[in-house]
Amino acid sequence: MTNVTHNEASNELAHKALRFLTAGSVDDGKSTLIGRLLFDSRAILADQLDALEKRAAGAPIDLSLLTDGLEAEREQGITIDVAYRYFATKTRKFIIADAPGHEQYTRNMVTAAAGSDAAVVLVDITKIDWKASPVPLLAQTRRHSLLAQLLRVPSIVFAINKLDAIEQDTETAFNNVKASLEAFAQQAGITSKGVVPVSALRGDNVTTPSANWTWYKGPTLLQVLEELPASDERHDGALLHPVQYVTRDSVGEGEATASGTGHQYRAFWGRIAHGNVKTGDEVQIFPSGQTAIVAEVRHSALVVESCEAGQSAGIVLDRQVDISRGDWIASPGSIKPTDSFTATLAWLDTEPAVVGRKYWVRHGNRWVQARITSIDNRLDIHTLEDQDAHELAVNEIGSVQIQTQQPLPVEPYVDNRVGGALIVVDPTTNRTSGALLVKAA
Repeated sequence: MTNVTHNEASNELAHKALRFLTAGSVDDGKSTLIGRLLFDSRAILADQLDALEKRAAGAPIDLSLLTDGLEAEREQGITIDVAYRYFATKTRKFIIADAPGHEQYTRNMVTAAAGSDAAVVLVDITKIDWKASPVPLLAQTRRHSLLAQLLRVPSIVFAINKLDAIEQDTETAFNNVKASLEAFAQQAGITSKGVVPVSALRGDNVTTPSANWTWYKGPTLLQVLEELPASDERHDGALLHPVQYVTRDSVGEGEATASGTGHQYRAFWGRIAHGNVKTGDEVQIFPSGQTAIVAEVRHSALVVESCEAGQSAGIVLDRQVDISRGDWIASPGSIKPTDSFTATLAWLDTEPAVVGRKYWVRHGNRWVQARITSIDNRLDIHTLEDQDAHELAVNEIGSVQIQTQQPLPVEPYVDNRVGGALIVVDPTTNRTSGALLVKAA
């Protein structure tokens, strides 16, 4: 059996790719921006480029088609589903999520934001009155920025796009919109990592500085992205390990593991939410409450000394314990299950969220029934003030009280994105209806 050291197992954490999404209103140029990044970084296969050139028939290449892969997306010229693309520079690797801008597809944007290290929020300057004071921002620009903040996306960058469409006063237009974005970010408590002028269509200031905007002395969008940190959950403190699946392997004659010889052993796999685990640690199982000792830790089919937050680990115990998908493995005494908590609810369904109705919620890999016991308020995305509400309509955000049928080991979302997040599913339609972000148990 191969063993690797803790440093080798942790090496991936020191070289994590930056996962970022593009967000904003419809037709702000999100897909074109990603296409430009892929094109300029030479991350397009030759056959893809040939197909785009043939489709263009001598006209400029439509770079948005690199991410808009569904037939309906190509027909309508919009993004519907989240598309993931990969590229790399000399200094960094990137995983990009192209999120839809339409309000009806906000749930897909939430999906992309939940696992992202950064968000690039695009603002189409041709859609707003940049001469006004202050410049009015689009509702979807505000909504996506607020959702990225609520989903604890660590870095938010604003990119003011399509400045090439303004024949003159581009500097004034950029400065006016930048001032409005910075005022909005300050009011909403959003820490912006930068406001960058770009032209995704022409390529200005995306990967290389623009020769047309000599007034701008700041970094390109790619330079900003290369400097952003990859998020990571805390590695110290108590272990929290959601069990995603269980494998059962046979140990043959002459082979041995720390858990014994000549028998079948089970490994409980999942991505560690926080803390770390090593051989010899005592752990407790939720919901059974049983305790056991870690006999072996596995990572990428290898036996390792330990694993920590962000890594996928297989935990082998020193004795047979009834554990299945949806259970949690944690440090003893660290889990405090509860069946009621306060949460921020981002509602994504066309049927409004109402008090008393039963829903399915998923926490980690466990499904339980739950209901909303009260709706405390609704956030007005224009004024950023809380308003009284008795229900939440599609794309609205509010504060709610939740009661679950069984206790769950929830944690505040600000402390941990895994332990503090739940999805809400309509039991009748099986639609994903909302995202719950725990505020307090």
